[in-house]
Amino acid sequence: MTDRAAGRVAIIADAREHLGPDLARKLAARNHHLVLGAPAPGLVDELTAMGATVIVSEGFTGPEDLAKAGTVPELVDLAIRHFGGFDCAFIRPAVHVVGDILSATPGDLQRAFDGNMLPAFLALRALLPPLVGQGRGGQILIGSSGTGVKPSPQATVYSATKAGAIMLVRNAALTAAPHGITVNAIGTMALDYPGFLDASGANDPAVLAKILATIPGRRLGNPAEVAHVAAALLDGESNFMTGEFVSLSGGWTST
Repeated sequence: MTDRAAGRVAIIADAREHLGPDLARKLAARNHHLVLGAPAPGLVDELTAMGATVIVSEGFTGPEDLAKAGTVPELVDLAIRHFGGFDCAFIRPAVHVVGDILSATPGDLQRAFDGNMLPAFLALRALLPPLVGQGRGGQILIGSSGTGVKPSPQATVYSATKAGAIMLVRNAALTAAPHGITVNAIGTMALDYPGFLDASGANDPAVLAKILATIPGRRLGNPAEVAHVAAALLDGESNFMTGEFVSLSGGWTST
């Protein structure tokens, strides 16, 4: 077992895309050991070279696994087995479902629920009891979306289930607060990573131009920018902010 006195322990699922790889780097630089799901190629070697001990979940292959009841408990078990516990966790449910209310089907709604809201519930249920039991506080950050706070008719059921996940976070935060545990959500819009580009069609220059016209910042976001904010909510230095949703959308959620 690694000596936790030598650093904090963070769980990140997933560490393959979006802000995951950059968040892992930032937390490793801040003296964190890491339990990762689906790390990007070469990331483990990079983090190890930075001095972090890295444990990889063999059962986590991507965000779709978060709908399975045992996925986050396995990550928690790895943290307890190798480090004796954990201090913070970032979980990113991410199943994109597009279509307005006229085209969306009950199956689309179920897929969006299973991919976005159910995983947030399962993650909170898996993470909070051990943190409460450890008795030393902790931080949880759930990945959501800017569409969870701003109506997005072109992705109605996705937007609705992301909104539901944010409300789960806010309620869980009030339960966890007396135990010194913070629970927050973070969400993006127009982030430059494959999941958004593929789901939105932004690989097409004409579609991208239309999207950028709706973003006050007139550009796509960089995952490293989002990871910078996420790391500040997980590194143990921010303990008075809880039950909040942080939007990183280039101003989109404010329009």
